[in-house]
Amino acid sequence: MSDRSVAPVGAVEPLPAFELPYYVVVFSSVRTEGDRGYGETSDRMDELVKEMPGYLGHESARTPGGLGITVSYFRDIDAIEEWRSVGEHRAAQKQGRAEWYDRYTVHVAKVERSHGFARG
Repeated sequence: MSDRSVAPVGAVEPLPAFELPYYVVVFSSVRTEGDRGYGETSDRMDELVKEMPGYLGHESARTPGGLGITVSYFRDIDAIEEWRSVGEHRAAQKQGRAEWYDRYTVHVAKVERSHGFARG
């Protein structure tokens, strides 16, 4: 999921609250220097995940210091497991560990409460 189109906080609309319950996958990372095909692969993963049954959307941000956070939303745990098993995604994960990430953490959680606010 590409960080090339990341906008400053507040410059884009957040995703809506989804019908409960749903799941989130929080991917926090610090990238290595250089692209080495990251952008192209990230764009491909964006396309591929959108085809997955149970995928609801994602949001990404990257700080000037290099911390990236992507929150992906899925209808259920089965959708997450199916996404994890996609061969092209597995290959991208392997390349990420070999070339693109200095470090990362993945958190998976069930969302049981969600709400939003919009001024005006």
